[in-house]
Order: sequence, then structure tokens, then C-alpha cells
Amino acid sequence: MKLKLLCSCLLIAGTVGSALAQDTPDPAMTQKIREEGLNHSQVMEIAYHLTDASGPRLAGSPALKRAQDWAVNQLKTWGMVNAKREDWGKFGKGWEIQKNYAAVTEPYYHAIIAIPKAWTPGTNGLIKGEVVLLKVDTVTDLDKYKGKLKGKIILFDTKAPVERTFKADGLRYTDEELATMAKATLPPAAAPGNGAPRRPAGGAFALRAALAAFEVSENVGLVLTQARGTDGTVFTTNGASYADTAKAVAPELETSAEDFQRILRMVKHGEKVTMEADIKTEFFNKDLEGYDVVGEIPGTDPKLKDQLVMVGGHLDSWHSATGGTDNAAGSAVMLEVMRILSRVGFHPRRTIRIALWSSEEQGLLGSRGYVLNHFGDRNTMELKPEQAKVSAYYNLDNGTGKIRGIYLQGNAAAGPIFQQWLTPFADLGATTVTISNTGGTDHQSFDAVGIPGFQFIQDPMDYGTRTHHSNQDTYDKLSEDDLKQAATIVASFVYNTSQRDEMIPRKELPKPAPARR
Repeated sequence: MKLKLLCSCLLIAGTVGSALAQDTPDPAMTQKIREEGLNHSQVMEIAYHLTDASGPRLAGSPALKRAQDWAVNQLKTWGMVNAKREDWGKFGKGWEIQKNYAAVTEPYYHAIIAIPKAWTPGTNGLIKGEVVLLKVDTVTDLDKYKGKLKGKIILFDTKAPVERTFKADGLRYTDEELATMAKATLPPAAAPGNGAPRRPAGGAFALRAALAAFEVSENVGLVLTQARGTDGTVFTTNGASYADTAKAVAPELETSAEDFQRILRMVKHGEKVTMEADIKTEFFNKDLEGYDVVGEIPGTDPKLKDQLVMVGGHLDSWHSATGGTDNAAGSAVMLEVMRILSRVGFHPRRTIRIALWSSEEQGLLGSRGYVLNHFGDRNTMELKPEQAKVSAYYNLDNGTGKIRGIYLQGNAAAGPIFQQWLTPFADLGATTVTISNTGGTDHQSFDAVGIPGFQFIQDPMDYGTRTHHSNQDTYDKLSEDDLKQAATIVASFVYNTSQRDEMIPRKELPKPAPARR
């Protein structure tokens, strides 16, 4: 009995030792990757082309196509194969701002900070009109404004933002916060799916729809709404659907809180406030399809080359700036990962594929369409043969902050592997492995069909407070040292995944997702 127990213990120890040995990073390759990624980086040059040179990359816009075409050409220049824009399915109309001017002209002149809401029309030239405050709580309240709003600039009584905070905009995770992440446990099982937020229920949606139709029928000149944000920061949204069948809406400007409240106070005090505006936007209807960018470093192992290691991030952005932290940062890092691996002369066992998604901001549409086309249907869990060949997908989409570790997305078996892979980067501040997940981005499309999908932990910086979806999200907000560090670590993870004898462990296959309403 003792002999059998001893043999069993030795067998277990040998198996664990073998697994640990398999996942011990190769010091020589790690050093090559560090040297290229930290000392010869091109990540900021890549980011420049995705931001300043391309412009705001709203889904379906000409600027997104410019960035996609540049990325495809760059992948080819670095020696990648199968680099292309790949159609994932129907998206809808493209849209861009071509002119944006608005100012108060009475009782004095003041140019305001304001951004047209996405997929809203322009003013059809320069307009001048009086600002009118509307009070509409129910659909019947619209009757009192019939015939009175043609050419007017309208707004609604809106509370000012909460009192300013004295906390810093930019933050890095503390050791204590990272320790708390590492100690996290699996939450109770949640319902499958990662659907986009649902429409407002009942009366709120009905009133919004009636108001939009009323504004068009009354030929309102312009609608002003107060944007989220302070200190001149405008967090932008869409004012209409991108669907090619969407109903017409009135021109609408999302206005900085300070300018909106100034105008509102004057109107409520009985001042006559007039404004002028000249807004030109254009819709693009010729090609309603959505596209992702893909490219590969081909595998070389006869047995493993058909398997995949995937990296990605979304390339689309909102329209008020050039999408520096959301998500040129992640896209530039993943392109730099491919460049690093190519530059160090790496010939992977498994094929490495990059995918830069579109229409993430509209509900992960680009990655969902890609997964549906290649791997399986999350609603029925009918899987395609390629699904079984993906070892892992790594995503980056939490701003410009450096990597501090990785979210396991509930995949506990991957934890010890990733902990070893992070060991060479402890000096760069990346040590934390957490069972938790961060939601709302493209790794969830893979996780939804049973493919190991992971997002890295990143320092928050001023992502949530200042740049995310705002007019401040520019190249200037990118942290060069952090992006170099991130690309180096991701490149190492990709190298290790591609060379590992076995694929990354998988969780239990998800159940079919319920139909979205």
C-alpha cells in the first residue's frame, strides 16, 4: 500500500513538474522579445497612422477604411500572409462630420464646444435661430409647441453635472488593489450571453421616439443636448441608428456641460438667446457591409500549424476625436506584437492570426460576425470545425495603461500557466492573475462559443474619467512606455501559446445564449 502511494505521488509530481517545465518561458526568446519591444519599438509610429493620419474611425466611415487599408498594407510589409479586409456581414450606413460650427450670437458672441451626435444630419447650411426651452414630460405635451419651432434651436431643462471631484483623473492600480484582484473567486454562474444594453422600456422609449418624429415634422433647426463630462470634455454618443432603414431625425449637437448650462441659465432668466450653426455631415450607403482586418504568421509544425493563436482589439472608435486610447492603443499594440515576432525571426509552431475588429462600439459586431462565420453560433452552440483549433484569443481594449496581469475569464486551469508566463515581467509591473473578467469587449465573442478568450489587466490611467468616447481621446493621451511594455508582454504570451505542446485549457462549453430582445 505504501509502495503504491509512493508511486502515485511520484507520478503526480512528475506530471506537475512536466507541466511546469512546458510552461517555463524560454529565456533566450524572452530576451529577444524584450529587446525588440522595449528598445526598438514602433508602437507610437503605428499609433500615429491609426489616429492622426486616419482620423475619427467611426464604424463604416471613410476614416476607418483608411486605417484598415494602412494596417493591411503594413502587415504585408512585415511579411504577414493572408492580410486583408474581411467582410463579416451587414453593418449599415457609414457617417462622418465634414463641418461643425456653432456659436451663441446674442446677447453676445460665444463659440461653444459641441459635437454632432453620430448618424444625425447637418443643418443644410448656416442657420440662425432663437434658443427655445421645451418642457415635455408626456407625448401630449408636444401639442403646445406645434407650429412654433420651425428653424428654432431647442433644448430641454437638464441638471448640471455633479459637483466637481478633487480626485485625480489618472490612476494606476495600487499593490493592494492588484492583491485583491488576485484573491478573487468565481462569482455565481450568470446567464450566458453578452448582449448590448437593451432599449429603454415602455414610456421612456415611446416618448423619445415621438419627440424625434415631432422635431423632424416641425422642422426644428437644431437640438442641443448636454453631454456627459466636465471641463470641456464631451463624451459622445449616437443620435440615430446606423441602419439603412432608420427614420430621419433632426440635427443634434452634444454640448459641453459648461456651455449648455450657460445657455440654459440665460434662457430660464428670460434672456433672448440666439445662435448660429453650420453643420455638415455625410452618410455613406454604397457599401453597407462591415469589415475586419486579418493577417497571419503561418505555423510551421506539421501537426500544429493548422491550430491558431489569435490576438486582436477593435479598430473602430467614436467620432469626436481620433480614438487614441479607445482603441488605437490596443490595435497598435497588437500590430506591434506581430511586428516584434516577425522581426525576431520567429517561426511559430501554430499559426498566429491578428484580427482588428470593426463596429465594436455598436455591440461587438465585428468580432461576433467573425466568430459566427468561422467558429460557431453562440445562440445555438452549433460549432464549426475551426472552433476546436483555436488555442487562445488575447484582447487589449482598456486604454493606454500598462499591463499589470491578466483576467482569466473564469478559466482557472489557465491560471498557473499564465502565472509562469508573467514571471519574466515582474520588473515591468505585470504579476497579477485573477479569475475575474472585465466585460464589454471582443474576447467575450470568443468565450461565448467556448474558445479561451482573455483580456489583460491594464492601469486605468484617465480612461474612464477623461478619454473613453470623448473629444479628448487623441494620440496625445497615449503613454509610450506603457504601450511598449504591453506589446512586449503580449508578444511573449503569443510566443508561449504558439510553442506549447498542448492548447490552452478550455472551460466547459457554454450553453446556447438566449435570444436578444
